[in-house]
Amino acid sequence: MKNKKNNELAVCGFATVKKLEKNHPEKIKRLFFTEEVAPKFGGLCKKLAQNHGIYNQKPAADLEKLSGTVHHQGVVAMIDMPDIQPLDSDITDSWVANGENAVLLDRIGNAANFGAIVRSAVFFGITNIIIPLDEAQSSITTSSYRVAEGGMEYVNIYSVRSSARLLEALAGKMVRVGTDLKARKQVSELKKISDGGKKPVLLVLGNEEHGISETVRSNCDELVIIPWGGMKDGVKESLVDSLNVAQASSVLFYELMK
Repeated sequence: MKNKKNNELAVCGFATVKKLEKNHPEKIKRLFFTEEVAPKFGGLCKKLAQNHGIYNQKPAADLEKLSGTVHHQGVVAMIDMPDIQPLDSDITDSWVANGENAVLLDRIGNAANFGAIVRSAVFFGITNIIIPLDEAQSSITTSSYRVAEGGMEYVNIYSVRSSARLLEALAGKMVRVGTDLKARKQVSELKKISDGGKKPVLLVLGNEEHGISETVRSNCDELVIIPWGGMKDGVKESLVDSLNVAQASSVLFYELMK
């Protein structure tokens, strides 16, 4: 939940706030917690006191108002609203030079999905995530921060005005791979597509309902699909068309980084 008056973001969830305390305690301006979890944040309270920060014990109902969710797990930390750095050619050139992979989210609208993708990316060692400046794209929110389970502290999130233009600019520099239900290549071929991991990959994940857009699809070097399982009369068959995008991202990241 964003505090528009103070330009703050409420970060909640026990594991999430603990990771924030471990990596960037200086970001925390105010801390609120219930009596039950108070003993777990004594060290952080001391740090806040030294830096003239504010901390207070509050009932759970107050934390729900502060965070906008019942899933606060007894603690809410207020931080300045994170700035999302615009992506430029200097950054992408460094990815190419260092062989770093990146993930482009093409209008992932659900904050929980966004947070889960960040968490999976960090788990598999992918730290560059790009989001378009589009109303259909979720950004950093209380929900996505919490679902990421501390992952937001380990990723670099960049913004672009046009996903298609970014893909055009990276032609020949990174292998641009999109996910598509009509693709002929399987996700298991990602390593081969990237020349055994020698070429950096820009992996594009599409919108929950419609997948990647046509303009994005046309600017990809390759399209891949996660093959479905199950057999009926000797033919593979699935009861659903696709995985949730957050679930699919874990499979894709594993195949890319294994």
